[in-house]
Amino acid sequence: MSPDSLVAHHGEFAEDHSHEPNNVFGFWLYLMTDCILFATLFAGFAVGRHQYAGDVSGHDIFDLKYVGVETALLLVSSSTYGFAMIGAYQHKLNQVLVWLGITFLLGAGFVGMEINEFHHLVAEGHGPDRSAFLSAFFTLVGTHGLHVTCGLLWMLVLVVQLTVLRKPLDTRYVNRLMCLSLFWHFLDIVWICVFSLVYLMGVR
Repeated sequence: MSPDSLVAHHGEFAEDHSHEPNNVFGFWLYLMTDCILFATLFAGFAVGRHQYAGDVSGHDIFDLKYVGVETALLLVSSSTYGFAMIGAYQHKLNQVLVWLGITFLLGAGFVGMEINEFHHLVAEGHGPDRSAFLSAFFTLVGTHGLHVTCGLLWMLVLVVQLTVLRKPLDTRYVNRLMCLSLFWHFLDIVWICVFSLVYLMGVR
C-alpha cells in the first residue's frame, strides 16, 4: 500500500471514529438531564405521598415480595449486561449476543410484572385519578418503566444490527453498547431509590 493510500485510509478511519468520544460525553449530559427529571418526580411523590383523599395508602396495596422479585430481575440484568460488555471489549460477538439475550429477558420480565401490578391496581379501582398519592406513584414508577422499555428497544436494535445486518463489533458498536450500559445501570440506581423510598417506606 502506498504512503498516500495509508494517509487516506487513516483519514477515513479518523473521520469514522473521531466523533465517538463526543457521543459518549453527550450521553453523559443526557443522563444528567434524566437525573433532573427523576429528581423532580421523586420530589412530587414526596409532596403527595400522604395525600390519600380517603383512598388506599401504600401499606394497603404494596406487596413487597412481588416487588422484591421485580427488583431481583432488574439487578441481575445489570450483572448480565456487565458480562455482555466484557465480551464486547474482547470482541466476542457470540458472548455479547448471549448475555444481551439474557438481559433482555430479565428486563422484559421486570416490565411485564410492572404492567401486571398497574393492571391489578386499576382493576381494583385504585387508578392514578383516585388520589395525589396514586397519581405520583403511577407517574414515577411508570416513567421508570417507560425508560426500561426504551432500553429494551435500544438493545433489540443493536442485536438486529449485529446479527441481521452483519455490522462488525468494532469500536463504534462497543461505544454504543457502553452508552446503553450506562443507561441500564442508571435505571438500576433509580429503581433502588424507588424501591427504598416508595415501596419500603410506603408499607410503614
